[in-house]
Amino acid sequence: PLCIRSPLVGRKNLRQSDGLHLISDSYRFQTIWEDIMPNTLKCGSRLRLRRAAEADIDFICALQEEADNRDYIVPFSRDDHATIIAQAKAALDIIVEEREGGARVGYLHVGGLLLPSKEQEWTHVIIAKKGCGYGHEAMKLLKAWAFEDCGAHRAWLDCKDYNARALHLYESEGMVREALIRETILYRGAYENLVILGILDREYHARKRAGLEGA
Repeated sequence: PLCIRSPLVGRKNLRQSDGLHLISDSYRFQTIWEDIMPNTLKCGSRLRLRRAAEADIDFICALQEEADNRDYIVPFSRDDHATIIAQAKAALDIIVEEREGGARVGYLHVGGLLLPSKEQEWTHVIIAKKGCGYGHEAMKLLKAWAFEDCGAHRAWLDCKDYNARALHLYESEGMVREALIRETILYRGAYENLVILGILDREYHARKRAGLEGA
């Protein structure tokens, strides 16, 4: 999906130099097409963020329930996702997918899009294909979309205090620990703590000037 090939690529008997030009032109055409498609939110070197569609609900629900994810989030129901996707105003479900081939590799949920304070809540950040650096690239794309395209002032999320891998990702991407909410979730008979992390627009732009942003 959203991978457009130039019709010239199929032409036979091309010289090698012609082929190189066509590949380059096709890549530029694909990039321009992605940028103007309304469902595409942000593109990086390997990944693309796009608005989720009804056809993505099975993928999102399955991802929430995977063993590597279910202990660390509070999942939404299928009906919740259907409503979010249908309304797509105050909150968005976002699909993270590979630009090459369009395989879905993650899902994000963003709330607070209509708040006058311009404060976004990144409720879910779930990457299915781990160990590829996709978490970092997805976070960079999410920050760029939030602060550059949406004009957000602040973004925040919460994370269970024992989710060391996620905490490392968020802090390495410039998010600051702001608070610890003690014993706020009852999960499997035990109370759990949440760490609140946030990032401000000026902090994002300082990181960008320092060359720490850009996917």
